[in-house]
Amino acid sequence: MITTKDFKLLPNKNSLQNIFKAISVLDAIICQEWEYRYYSYNSQWGKGEEYCEMRDGSGDLMNILFLENHSVINGFAHEFQHNKKSDLTKNLPEIYNEFIFGEPVASLGTTFCLWTNETGDWQVGMIEDYNDNSAELLAIFDGNPQTYIDWASEYFEDSYKETGIPLKTVTEIYQGKVLTKEMVLSIVDEIEDWKLLEDDLKEINYPYDFNN
Repeated sequence: MITTKDFKLLPNKNSLQNIFKAISVLDAIICQEWEYRYYSYNSQWGKGEEYCEMRDGSGDLMNILFLENHSVINGFAHEFQHNKKSDLTKNLPEIYNEFIFGEPVASLGTTFCLWTNETGDWQVGMIEDYNDNSAELLAIFDGNPQTYIDWASEYFEDSYKETGIPLKTVTEIYQGKVLTKEMVLSIVDEIEDWKLLEDDLKEINYPYDFNN
């Protein structure tokens, strides 16, 4: 189980990035209304910066910044505010300061923080109370497509095909395979706005081919 206590179980930066792209693609297929999605990804956040976020609609969230060779995760679980941000970010590399201490993260809050160091290994600051709900928020990063299916089947109830969210397609998206209309329609019965989905895929920077 990935937690701030067992943070070394987190996949490396590139693998984490690919997982978040995959689950953002899946959310974009199942739920075309951005405001109701759980996961979203912006590959054009800034020069050399990519950004993704998780929002559960009840006050818990994650904000992640991907740089070329580095990454930082900001988590906020509103019922688990037991540690000071100054402790959680102790020894945080300066390259992350603008993100972690600037907006929107500063206003959203921080109840756990993880980052990669110069060798690409994950690090945490000083944590006194590990009761921070990080296990629930970080669980999706185990890299198992079934983990997403189990979660999305409950969260997006009735928004996908009656036969369920297919493991084969989810696995292919986790593997970064080019998204086709056939793959999309194996998850949902129809897409109301294919152009909107294309725009979402461009923002995520995920390959697709809807011509066939």
